[in-house]
Amino acid sequence: MNEILYLVIPCYNEQEVLPETSSRLKAKMSGMIQSGLISPDSRVLFVDDGSRDSTWELISKYHEQDPLFSGLKLAHNQGHQNALVAGLMQAKEHADITISLDADLQDDTDAIDKFIAEYYNGCDIVYGVRSSRATDTVFKRTTAVGYYRFLKLMGVEIVENHADYRLMSKRALEALARYDEVNLFLRGIVPLIGFRTSVVEYERHERFAGESKYPLKKMLALAMDGITSFSVKPIRLITTLGVIIFLVSVLALLYLLIIKLMGWTVAGWTTVMGSIWALGGIQLLCLGIIGEYIGKVYKEVKHRPRYIVDTFLNK
Repeated sequence: MNEILYLVIPCYNEQEVLPETSSRLKAKMSGMIQSGLISPDSRVLFVDDGSRDSTWELISKYHEQDPLFSGLKLAHNQGHQNALVAGLMQAKEHADITISLDADLQDDTDAIDKFIAEYYNGCDIVYGVRSSRATDTVFKRTTAVGYYRFLKLMGVEIVENHADYRLMSKRALEALARYDEVNLFLRGIVPLIGFRTSVVEYERHERFAGESKYPLKKMLALAMDGITSFSVKPIRLITTLGVIIFLVSVLALLYLLIIKLMGWTVAGWTTVMGSIWALGGIQLLCLGIIGEYIGKVYKEVKHRPRYIVDTFLNK
């Protein structure tokens, strides 16, 4: 009991939500400290991912006013996943437990007590899983369900309806640190660690203020990372598709030879043009999928740092 907990919260242009977020998290952490659930050395670690507004100024002010708040400033914007890993790796040096959550108050903070309880029951990783998607639009709900099913079809091990709201023990973080790939998809990496895991269900709230930092474009990019980082099935599908098209072309050739020998004359313009467009589209699609993998290999072999820390505030 009485372990040191760090809440790790990536922030990008979150000046509108930070006042309310810091207030609620302070009340939550103070209550757990007073009850003896966590150590007084526990902290709320805000990670500024190269924000362009006053996010870092607010983090610095909270740190000066109360040592409960810590701040980590990255040299420039590296993306949510890299910012989250930066915070987790920094927290690993000071904490026994970390819980990652978003700054927009959509993750139910009341579930934190359940996370801690599961940890004390022997779990190294606890996943926060949404109990429903009632707050999502029909489009987002439909695409999310389809995405998780598609990932499983591609052979990716992933916890359905789980984002990045999770608890990780120090031992689990040390194991995570051994995954040094540049293309990060934590929802796929963490299940690979192993160790004992558990699930805590929670209701996801509406965003308190501001706009989502994950528009459709970023969601699609994250989805592509999830597929291409953990599965080679798309490449194998290309091979299968190539074999099928080859067999179909052989049958088509035999058919054309037969009708020619029988003296039938068919204009065939529509068939020829349709075949050209179809095959051209398939070839471009296949090249695009191969290009995604080559691009990932290109990024990995350069082995550039995933993030660079500018400032770390911690009392």
